[in-house]
Amino acid sequence: MSKNTRPETAPWAKKTIKYLWIAFAAGVLGFILFVWMVSINFLGLFGPLPDFKTLENPESEEASELYSSDGVLLGTYYRENRSPVSYHELSPNLVQALIATEDERFEDHSGIDMIAMIRVFVKSIILQQSAGGGSTLSQQTAKNLFKTRNIANQGFLSSVPGLRMLIVKTKEWIVATQLEKAYTKNEILTLYLNTSEFGSNAYGIKTAASTFFGKDPSELNVQESAVLVGLFKAPTYYSPVFNPDNSFRRRNTVLGQMLKNNSLSEAEYDSISKLPIELNYNVSNHNKGLATYFREVIKADLIRWTKENIKSDGTSYDLFGDGLKIYATIDSRMQQYAEEAVDEHMRVLQEKFFNEMGNRDPWIDSDGRVIPNFIENAVKRTEAYRLLKTRYKDDTDSIEYKLNEKKPMKVFSWNGEIDTLMSTMDSMRYYKKFLQTGFMSMDPHTGHIKAWVGGIDHKYFKFDHVKQSKRQPGSTFKPFVYAAAIENGYSPCYSVIDQPVEVYIPGQPAWSPSNADGKFTYEKMSIRKAMAKSVNSVTAYMMKKLSPKIVVETARRLGVTSDLEEVPALALGVNDVSIFEMVGAFGTFVNKGEHTTPFYIDRIEDKNGNVIQQFTPKKRPAMSEEHAYLMTYMLRGGFEESEGTSQGVPWALREGNQLGGKTGTTQNASDGWYIGMSKDLVSGVWTGGDDRAIHFRSWITGQGGQTARPIWVKYMEKVYADESLGYTKGPFPMPERPLSIEIDCNVYERESQRFVEFDYDSQRDDF
Repeated sequence: MSKNTRPETAPWAKKTIKYLWIAFAAGVLGFILFVWMVSINFLGLFGPLPDFKTLENPESEEASELYSSDGVLLGTYYRENRSPVSYHELSPNLVQALIATEDERFEDHSGIDMIAMIRVFVKSIILQQSAGGGSTLSQQTAKNLFKTRNIANQGFLSSVPGLRMLIVKTKEWIVATQLEKAYTKNEILTLYLNTSEFGSNAYGIKTAASTFFGKDPSELNVQESAVLVGLFKAPTYYSPVFNPDNSFRRRNTVLGQMLKNNSLSEAEYDSISKLPIELNYNVSNHNKGLATYFREVIKADLIRWTKENIKSDGTSYDLFGDGLKIYATIDSRMQQYAEEAVDEHMRVLQEKFFNEMGNRDPWIDSDGRVIPNFIENAVKRTEAYRLLKTRYKDDTDSIEYKLNEKKPMKVFSWNGEIDTLMSTMDSMRYYKKFLQTGFMSMDPHTGHIKAWVGGIDHKYFKFDHVKQSKRQPGSTFKPFVYAAAIENGYSPCYSVIDQPVEVYIPGQPAWSPSNADGKFTYEKMSIRKAMAKSVNSVTAYMMKKLSPKIVVETARRLGVTSDLEEVPALALGVNDVSIFEMVGAFGTFVNKGEHTTPFYIDRIEDKNGNVIQQFTPKKRPAMSEEHAYLMTYMLRGGFEESEGTSQGVPWALREGNQLGGKTGTTQNASDGWYIGMSKDLVSGVWTGGDDRAIHFRSWITGQGGQTARPIWVKYMEKVYADESLGYTKGPFPMPERPLSIEIDCNVYERESQRFVEFDYDSQRDDF
């Protein structure tokens, strides 16, 4: 045999090689066929893939955002708390950390990293070792965007053991390569960060940066970027909040990858890897931030709006996924001042209430006696009781046991949350002792609501006391009686004697109200002074002269929408109304007789900034300009007449200013009200217990001038102090035409003969 002669390959070896090549070729062809069938969802066996149009315009749920009129984000509405950003809003530190850790050859592949796939195959299949992930950022983006692993995207073969993941991975390979054709690398990277979950109810990098560090994505430093990138492996296990040690180790692993990929120097790595994780953790929810009650109230209106409005594709808008931008009329600065005013006063008022009650329960009847079984009856109106009743039916012993079973809970206090052990009955008894409040401020000329505080703490007290709640307004209803009088020819200087008045109603006892202090002065006074001092007898007399029907009609025109009974006692505010409608009605006086319905949504935009709807105020004439001005003059009496109920307002607020206002206090001081007006703002306050039986024992300490008016005072002081708001002191604007009547009461007394003395004792007018 010659030196150059090679031994012939054995026949069996040739056959083996041949079969291997055939098997390899068949495998390749089979895989290509498999990929093709997956790509077209052959016979519906594999589940759908996104079409080209969907790839060009991928849809992911975005939180809708609520903004104040001055551009401050008030809150969001979402299923997944996500707000997208663009590439230029990302910190370079974040981009480097992401690529180094998740896809170091991101810039070099076209959606599939063959080197990573070979590594995974060799380690996991041949060496039986942990191989790590082989997915590229493009594949992970495909998974995030198009939910490739959801049941809705699965086909018949997805239920075959071992085949499901192969189908899923194949889909992600296909979509990844398509994404690479449709988008730039920067766009893919941004899509990935915008669609990823970070834990703590944070979806997308913008929400994550805000949740964990209180920053925008552009502001993240190296170590913060590494923490967030580390969360992609397992958001809960590596959470810096719930598993800080795991997060610290994972962060340093990411830093190590950055070192390996030359994104960090040795010195930088050594320095940064020793730093502790410093968080500014704040999970977004509707119990935190500004205007918590307002955000819940407006949500109901927005949900109704989405159902009533249709997109161009024929579907309804989705508040929780369409990324709408809602611009409210609320001013964030004024909202802040309103919340501060409520907080500052209510914590002091609550302390006074506790001191007056001592160890006694505050739920008392008209005779000052504690109402028996008050808490037992109140708990039966709760959701907790309803659930127990459903579970245990008529087994009262079990229900009572569960209601009195103590369990760990956090409870509200004015000094911060308290961790304690309480039963349902304990917590009911505890919470019923807290006083509540509602506050609303409105621009009467535009109808824009500028501030809204529905209670003392939305986390623990969900009920809104601005629009949802209705309570007796007491003497704050009196201006409607006097407005009817003004419209029927009575001057603010018309004089009445403060003495008992009897109003007779067929088939009923005569109605004869007493004054707040139970006394009559028998003084002759103008109706302006009578309203300023809140004299019940004079108001009752004017109601007698006018009739309840006329007063109801007047109140309706001015903006009161609640049910009003045509009874004489209406003059003293016995029918329930809301702050929302009362402030709107008082605004008619300031707005020259034109009623503007209070509103709080300025416009709604889609996620691209296109205006979907611009809202405009609903306006209508309600009274003449002269009569409206006369009512502002009447309401100024509280500040300008001796013994007026607004005399306690600090002089610094009144100096160089015209203000109007009216206090209100209901029987037993269950409700305290104050509505105050300037030339630019009308604001209303209510204070009281959640139940009418809960109130101060003393009418003096429970009256509206003590419980409600201080909130208005504090708010107005803060508003005037902020020059950026543009609210200045000054007079109410005069009507364009001269007044047709005299409002100088000295001149009126001397020269006018239009008023008539009456023999009150001889009058027996019936309604």
